[in-house]
Amino acid sequence: MPGRMLFDPRSINRAFKTEFLQRGWAPVRVPCEYSSSYYVPEYAVRPDNRGAFREMDFVKSSLGVEVQFGKYAFMVYNVCAKMTIFKNLKHIDCGVEIVPVKAFANEMSTGVSYFEQFLWDLEARGVSNIDIPVLIIGIDA
Repeated sequence: MPGRMLFDPRSINRAFKTEFLQRGWAPVRVPCEYSSSYYVPEYAVRPDNRGAFREMDFVKSSLGVEVQFGKYAFMVYNVCAKMTIFKNLKHIDCGVEIVPVKAFANEMSTGVSYFEQFLWDLEARGVSNIDIPVLIIGIDA
């Protein structure tokens, strides 16, 4: 969009990080220990999980928060997988996902997903017995 002033999603993420950290929220990082029990017996597993981890943006009082100004797949992963994993690991009981609404996403310098698309997909997906309570917050500039 030549000639237009646009929002930078990375700068918005940094601003959220600064504000959450100042208020006592902290990221939680858990190491990934990969299993080798799902390979065929003939396969020689070469262990290499150096630095493998999962991280939640912010956790405080058993509430997990993810700020997502990125691609659609990350929004879905956060809510449908990562938050369940962190609940199973006893780091959170419920979560919040902060995403832009479409009007805000249209004003960003990179293509990001948005609230309306995400909600439609979650409604069409339906509820699963492993889901945890997650509040999806769509924000605008």
